Amino acid sequence: MYEDFHVADRWSGEDLHCRWKAIIVAIATRHADAVDVRFDVNGRPMWIALPCQAWVEQKKRAGKVITDQLAAQIAGRYLKQLIEEGFDSLREVYTMSVAEVLEHLDAVVDQAKNLGEMPVLPAGA
Repeated sequence: MYEDFHVADRWSGEDLHCRWKAIIVAIATRHADAVDVRFDVNGRPMWIALPCQAWVEQKKRAGKVITDQLAAQIAGRYLKQLIEEGFDSLREVYTMSVAEVLEHLDAVVDQAKNLGEMPVLPAGA
């Protein structure tokens, strides 16, 4: 779904190839209470930060945790939406709110149910 996708830039119409690359706990790297999901957008790094509080809220509301696969899909869906809405291509990091994480999580889970399963992240990306 959102681990490797193409989307047209709203302003230029350019085809952007977005590929998931990594998930890093930002507490260690940026001293932020977040999980950073890295994508390459036409070869350029783009980071989507998901606040750790979203994991807590998801556990409270559904009794289930956000897996790495799910976090990558949530961040990818958010990135696709950003590009379609006209994102600032010079920014390297976008931070989601807890509400945005949960909203995108619900949408991704619904899409995965329609597909029959959550897509597997590519090994060695």
